[in-house]
Amino acid sequence: MVDAARARKLADRIQQIVAEMLERRIKDPRLGFITVTDTRVTADLREATVFYTVFGSEAERADSAAALESAKGILRSEVGRQTGVRFAPTLTFKHDPLPDSARHLDDLINAARARDAEVARQAQSAAYAGDADPYKKPDEGEDEEEPA
Repeated sequence: MVDAARARKLADRIQQIVAEMLERRIKDPRLGFITVTDTRVTADLREATVFYTVFGSEAERADSAAALESAKGILRSEVGRQTGVRFAPTLTFKHDPLPDSARHLDDLINAARARDAEVARQAQSAAYAGDADPYKKPDEGEDEEEPA
């Protein structure tokens, strides 16, 4: 087993190598606008999971996934060559759902802000249903009696 700092460092290096290779050397026409978002390496440094996002439709996402699967061998050999580890880790590509979740949360927050603005607008012209101060107060002329 390897310490977590070395695994994290290797994961960061794999992320850089894969992103650079996808940008410069892999010329597959199915490959869309891909962003490598994260990489995780197992504790024994044998397997690496590369998370990515694709800008575009669901069909472009599927085409990019197929292109990544076909380029997996080239990417793995380049990772092994550039990192210098004894065994090049097996690469697994997974679509990262985080940007989609973040977009959904942004939409929910914007809808909540719009509802809050509508309530605030209605509250400006609202009037009390009863007295403005609903609490009972002693009359000014009466003496207050203390409870026994």
